[in-house]
Amino acid sequence: MNKKIWSAGFLAAVMLLGAGCGQNNGTEPGSAPGHNEPAPGGQTGQGAGGDNGAVQPEVQSESIKAYYTDPDLMELREGVAEISYETPEEKYKAAYEALQTSESEELIPLWEKIDLNSVALADGTLTLDVHIPAEANLGAGGEAFAIDALKNTFFQFEEVNAIQILIDGQQAESLMGHVTLEYPMTR
Repeated sequence: MNKKIWSAGFLAAVMLLGAGCGQNNGTEPGSAPGHNEPAPGGQTGQGAGGDNGAVQPEVQSESIKAYYTDPDLMELREGVAEISYETPEEKYKAAYEALQTSESEELIPLWEKIDLNSVALADGTLTLDVHIPAEANLGAGGEAFAIDALKNTFFQFEEVNAIQILIDGQQAESLMGHVTLEYPMTR
């Protein structure tokens, strides 16, 4: 009797193993559709992170105008910056980063020490939430130039009709205590 039970169990195991061997798990080239077959545009059906064939945004590069001041903080000066981005949000972050750095000793960044918490565009209004540490205070003239630099840089994007600056998530009367902020700033 034990031999019959053992034989039946062995036969069941062989049948299960045989049934499993006939199925394709999608890890080999030429496997089931939607797994590793090339999708339109050369993407594989299942990319990193399990995106199941979602098309990844294309990296775009753009030359933009970014605004700075002179070493004596006497005038606003236009510079050129190259930015790269995949999404609109990344575009605005890259433009902000351009305001924070300069490769020229003649173009001094006004936003260098001001951290960007978040950026969002909704209905033509670009909202920038920033954190301003004490060492970022520029005085009245520098603050006015910083606001103008921000407006000139972001209003070059035709989809931006207004800019709202928040400081740590809140509207503030001024950026650094000298120049009254408009909510929102418009073209």
